[in-house]
Amino acid sequence: MTLKIYDKAPNFTMPTDNGGTASLTDFKGQNLVLYFYPRDNTPGCTTQACALTDHLSAFNDLNTAVVGVSKDSAAKHDKFKAKKNIGFPLASDEESDVCERYGVWAEKSMYGKKFMGIVRTTFLIDGNGVIQHIWHKVKVKNHVEDVIEVIQNHEG
Repeated sequence: MTLKIYDKAPNFTMPTDNGGTASLTDFKGQNLVLYFYPRDNTPGCTTQACALTDHLSAFNDLNTAVVGVSKDSAAKHDKFKAKKNIGFPLASDEESDVCERYGVWAEKSMYGKKFMGIVRTTFLIDGNGVIQHIWHKVKVKNHVEDVIEVIQNHEG
């Protein structure tokens, strides 16, 4: 399934760190940056999570929540959050149901080997559950600043 801008975002409910859950409906009335990343405690994923945490006040000022999603367990998310002081929920999609609905579970290739995995992707979903922007195959450097700029332009 390939989602496009102005599509209704697929609903989800996933367990999160700290014994919580995250559902799309939890964010009604505010923007949601829903980002999918391959794995906790890997260099790119750690850099991305820390950059988002560093900019949380800017997201708050823009009425925007942030949720990260990977196939890691909620318990693994707890350890990652504590180790890196991540300031937003990390959701666990161990069965990759949500990844598949969002079209980010795909064949990848590394060192000549092909495997299924999460393609780093960020969705900006508005308070009505409509996708306003999609970043495919995200490069971590300057990504957070780009997301904030798009939200600012979207708000204006």
